[in-house]
Amino acid sequence: MIKFKRILLKLSGEALEGSQGYGIDPARLAEYAREIKTVVDAGVQVAIVIGGGNIFRGLAGTSEGMDRVQGDYMGMLATVINSMAIQAALEKMGLGAKLLSGLAIDPICEAMSRRKAIEYLTAGQVVVIAAGTGNPYFTTDSASALRAIEIQADAILKGTRVDGIYSADPEKDPSALKFSTLSFDEAYEKGLKIMDLTAFTLCRENKMPIVVFNMNQQGNLLKLMNGEAIGTVVC
Repeated sequence: MIKFKRILLKLSGEALEGSQGYGIDPARLAEYAREIKTVVDAGVQVAIVIGGGNIFRGLAGTSEGMDRVQGDYMGMLATVINSMAIQAALEKMGLGAKLLSGLAIDPICEAMSRRKAIEYLTAGQVVVIAAGTGNPYFTTDSASALRAIEIQADAILKGTRVDGIYSADPEKDPSALKFSTLSFDEAYEKGLKIMDLTAFTLCRENKMPIVVFNMNQQGNLLKLMNGEAIGTVVC
């Protein structure tokens, strides 16, 4: 029994660096494509939003004196590069993958449209959504929340390198406690940084569950779809 019929998978750009520490690691890209294929083959409709931090961060540019709006648009273009890479990797696996974008860039990608995205998902295509919301001052976390709500996803799955949400950074504090489930109110009161506040509020107000899990552990994505207790659920 598949737990979710339609998901939005949020991946960080840094996750694509793999072991090389910059850019796009072809091995990591292929790993992610294989994981996504397992759930598509199981009948899950998958949309993907990926960040661009492995290439450029708008806020980093701003800290060096760059105009914030210009920096944010550069960050959006970085997400387009990552999205093209994941689209190519999925197609190499034999999957159909459509690239939509908050910024229409002909002939690379189509403009994001809720109706178009749902149509592609229903037809069994993976939908990769690039360029955030298409507006400066919004992160890819906020874009993930917005797009998940637009396409009527069952949940946002935030793939990270840790296996859920902890009371502190488990990579720095070995005594950190892992949460299996949290309400939005509990997460807010504890000051847990799951997503930026805009994204978190959008999910809370629209009752969009967030699942934080380790995407780098082979098989985790499919286990989640099969209802196994993987990661942390915020709802």
